[in-house]
Amino acid sequence: MAVVRDKVFRPGIAFIGFWASLAAISLTVLAGVLSAARASTTERVVVNRFSGLAIEGFDPVAYFTDGEAEVGREQFEASEAGAVWRFRNEGNRASFVAHPDIYGPQFGGYDPMDLARGVTVAGNPRFWLVSGERLYLFNREETRAAFALDPSRVLRRATYRWPGIEQTLAE
Repeated sequence: MAVVRDKVFRPGIAFIGFWASLAAISLTVLAGVLSAARASTTERVVVNRFSGLAIEGFDPVAYFTDGEAEVGREQFEASEAGAVWRFRNEGNRASFVAHPDIYGPQFGGYDPMDLARGVTVAGNPRFWLVSGERLYLFNREETRAAFALDPSRVLRRATYRWPGIEQTLAE
């Protein structure tokens, strides 16, 4: 009779086993998401961790020359600061290679409003502003608007915090 009981389906145990498996899967997924978030915000230059592209493949020189956020082309690429940068044409590529410190987004593409608060949040290449002949990327339209109200105040605070923050970011 004991053998018969071992073969009896026990719904309570099956139910617990199901939820334990689901919890294990959820924790694995959560760990992956957390490491992905960490990977996307632990670079000195904001880079798409899947493609290796800086600023999502947008041409950093086009912000200056065309006054627009324009996607670069695969045939016009350059490597700088551990990232792949794309450009609309060879002229933009050559300008960037000669002066990456001028054409590249300041603070590695992190939002200066968040840096001023001591936090690293990747800027979005669609929310940008050229101020003082430098390119800044913002996480949201609201942070760009707040920055535009008093860029010098924000830049003082972000510039003060950047060296300490930059040291904590991976190379």
